[in-house]
Amino acid sequence: MTAMRVKLAAACTLALAACVSAPSQRDTSVPRPQTPAPLPVPGQPPVFTPPPPIAGFQAPEIMRERGLENVIREDGASLLRRFGAPRLQTVEGDMRKLQFASEACVLDIFLYPLSQGGEPVATWVEARRRSDGAEVDRAACVAALARR
Repeated sequence: MTAMRVKLAAACTLALAACVSAPSQRDTSVPRPQTPAPLPVPGQPPVFTPPPPIAGFQAPEIMRERGLENVIREDGASLLRRFGAPRLQTVEGDMRKLQFASEACVLDIFLYPLSQGGEPVATWVEARRRSDGAEVDRAACVAALARR
């Protein structure tokens, strides 16, 4: 009976060994699935992992809206002459944001270079009411904030 058990154990071991294959090298041309984002924790802000930066220069979108002709494509020095000292200045990479405010409205002007290594110029404008943040007419806010 003992010999029978040894033969049975050997047969089982061989059968299991046949199921296991040697590790092969992975095909690196196929992208691996990304690790899922962590689940939000109640009471804590969500974790945001930005996508990797895109290599190379990308031309910005340029706003085309009536009444903003004297702002769009203007450089920072021209905007400072027109509106005075900004309430806030933000620089992030090659982008610059200038924020101007009055009792009536808050104006955010986004400046990006139009070519690789170029000087940032105004390409986009956002305007909101100071009291509640509701969107307001951009051109009217520009007119209200412009120095006379």
